[in-house]
Amino acid sequence: MMSLALLSVGFEAGAGKPGNLRLVYWNIQNGMWDGQPDDYQRFTDWVKSQKPDVCVWCEAQPIYKTGTYTKLDNVGEWQKDELMTQMWKRLGKRYGHKYVYIGGHRDNYPQVVTSRFPLEAVDRIIGNADTLVSHGAGWVRLKVAGKPINIVTLHTWPQQYGFNVPQADRERSKAAFEGDKFRRAEMEYICRHTIGTDPAAAEGLWMMMGDFNSRSRLDNWVYRYADDDTKLLVHDYILQHTPYVDIIYESNPNNFYSSTWGRARIDFVYCTPLLANCVVNAVMYTDDYTRPVKSKVVTSFYEPSDHRPIVVDFKIK
Repeated sequence: MMSLALLSVGFEAGAGKPGNLRLVYWNIQNGMWDGQPDDYQRFTDWVKSQKPDVCVWCEAQPIYKTGTYTKLDNVGEWQKDELMTQMWKRLGKRYGHKYVYIGGHRDNYPQVVTSRFPLEAVDRIIGNADTLVSHGAGWVRLKVAGKPINIVTLHTWPQQYGFNVPQADRERSKAAFEGDKFRRAEMEYICRHTIGTDPAAAEGLWMMMGDFNSRSRLDNWVYRYADDDTKLLVHDYILQHTPYVDIIYESNPNNFYSSTWGRARIDFVYCTPLLANCVVNAVMYTDDYTRPVKSKVVTSFYEPSDHRPIVVDFKIK
């Protein structure tokens, strides 16, 4: 009998040991909206306690003033990468990371990678005139034990209606499943321009992660969608057309772990088979700090985030 559960764990960090890599991925909701009053101290204290080697932050730009739905006065200025780089270098210093990479972004929802290893920026992805990538994506490379590891970050379109559909036409767009179809197009574009450029990727060390805003067929024993439901399009593409392996599923195949405040796994870490074989631990991490709590002042937001982090330990061989 399969069970539904939220994992609450604490395990020893592998950081600092030769050939080991600890990844922390987290959608931190509007640039850690909850963290402004203490200058993100609780946030960086938590990150430091995990002893990560590399972190991937989704929604890494501050947008709203904590406790409000009011946009920050300089929210537009944050689209300048210098400001985000300065912020994340300052915060990264608190938990031992000196290297920062800003992914491609066309709006206020970028992904940021911080690392204690030097980072090689490979590409910043926003799409083209034919296929847009709504919140952007990124491709960065680092070396562990002398071996190159490719990291792809992404955040796909979140709505049920299609991208840039006028409000008056959104109900029709929802009924036509245009949001799901747009996400599928984003995913194909991202994969073609990252792992798809490497003919030997299946034998290489690649990982891809982010907020996919979509469900996987591997979890359909919980969702029970029809086989042809468009909600499954994004992950069907990944599982059928790339060598990627779903790390959380493979590590916990008999359980379902929501990555949000509710009952939805929409945050994923994928790895190629060689890197998947290096996984020691892979968990949807929930503790007293990371557990989403509905805000009492802005009911559409959560504290500290509406998503849960993913922590993965690798033993790079």
